[in-house]
Amino acid sequence: MNIIFFNIALFMYFIASVHCAIALLKTSTTITRTLTIMTIIGFLSHTAAIVTRYIEAGHIPITNLHEATSFFSWSIVFVFLIIETRYRIGLLGPFILPVAFIFMFSSSMLPKEIKPLLPALESFWLGIHVVFAFLGDASFAIAFSVGIMYLLQERQLKRKKIGSLFKRMPSLEVLDEINYRVISIGFPLLTIGIITGSIWADTAWGSYWNWDPKEVWSLITWIIYALIIHARLRAGWRGRKAAILSIIGFMSVLFTFLGVNLILKGLHVFD
Repeated sequence: MNIIFFNIALFMYFIASVHCAIALLKTSTTITRTLTIMTIIGFLSHTAAIVTRYIEAGHIPITNLHEATSFFSWSIVFVFLIIETRYRIGLLGPFILPVAFIFMFSSSMLPKEIKPLLPALESFWLGIHVVFAFLGDASFAIAFSVGIMYLLQERQLKRKKIGSLFKRMPSLEVLDEINYRVISIGFPLLTIGIITGSIWADTAWGSYWNWDPKEVWSLITWIIYALIIHARLRAGWRGRKAAILSIIGFMSVLFTFLGVNLILKGLHVFD
């Protein structure tokens, strides 16, 4: 049953992504409404897929790469819907939903078999640690998209080419403020994810910190976002600098999530 809901969500995200491309080219209330409806239906189906897989597996489904990429996609759409409800940015969807679809599509290409839980993963901390970490990473994905929007908007201003895209995107000041707010939300979530992961590591492997590649890169990512917040509050780094840093930070998030699992070896590598 979880595969059926998963495939429905994948199809809806695909349709939404197609409408995202169209929305970048032309202004249409119908396209925007269709994009939103497809995204919500996809998110509900995706949620049903995760819940049914949880029931079928007997544990939270984030223990292999298929489940993890699927959950990351779900987290991105979840945070996007919250931000869109709060700020009504309108064009944020075309910049973030294709990212969620790429993760969902990647997940669909991976083995979907449900395997017994490894002894080290049989812990109360598994769900808490991973959910907080993914929600933090999803917030950084939003900051990444808003950072790209900022640079595009700034480029149009400098070239004095005020097209329809410029008129439909928020001002530079609004984009900069949203960028800071989502990073301010994601940073404590990632911090809780790292702390709960350390507590779990102590119960599973007898040590709070093992300098495992995933732990090292999680720390590097945490330091990058700590520096972004520090630079903004203490040195007044805003606008273009903040947008570029949010893009660099998300590159670190991607490497921590995928690069470590696919290239490096360690305690956190998925099957």
